[in-house]
Amino acid sequence: MAADIDRTLAALADPVRRQAIDALRQGPRRPAELAAAFKVSAPVMSKHLRVLRKSRLVEEVPVEDDARMRLYRLRPEPFDDLGAWLEQVQTFWSDQLGAFKDHVARRQRSRR
Repeated sequence: MAADIDRTLAALADPVRRQAIDALRQGPRRPAELAAAFKVSAPVMSKHLRVLRKSRLVEEVPVEDDARMRLYRLRPEPFDDLGAWLEQVQTFWSDQLGAFKDHVARRQRSRR
């Protein structure tokens, strides 16, 4: 799971790829639509989509009427894994802050 999260975070490190993810949250999109929306060339967007595809964040969706057309959509699994990891980190910090609060309260009581 750690390698998957590393791959996800590396893919999301680029602002254009994060913007593409945001756009794909609204539904599948063609690469040309994404390129135009973010004012990048088609080859540049293709490279970004390749990274997102290799990291398993997006997948190609077949189009019935036109085999040449490609659509991309989000895959939920990598985001679920990332969310679970972030929840573990948040739990750690909540526990740490709770322990610190308890420590401060004990010290205040012992000073009285």
